Amino acid sequence: MEVHAQLLKKANGYKPWLIDVHFDVCSFLNKNNHPFVKIVYGIFRPSSNINHTCPYVGPIIMKDLYLKPNSIPLPMPSGEYCFIVKWKFDKKIQAINKFFFEYLEDS
Repeated sequence: MEVHAQLLKKANGYKPWLIDVHFDVCSFLNKNNHPFVKIVYGIFRPSSNINHTCPYVGPIIMKDLYLKPNSIPLPMPSGEYCFIVKWKFDKKIQAINKFFFEYLEDS
């Protein structure tokens, strides 16, 4: 299972911004060795059943995901963002998740 994750920032349309990673999910779950993926996984893990190593059998569920400002440890400028996750199984895209959010810095 492979994932392509992108973080886009809205600026006259959504443009690539900072993050564009490809990684093997099974390898990450075994080694937990990618800094950005580790941050994102920490945000998604409490709201999903992605909590064990491969193989995955059955549906992958994500429910009641709420982004809290303290869950994003990286400094980000204010703006509108889109986080896209493309899930590949057998080298074919099987699902695409798009998360839209607005981040406002404290003034």
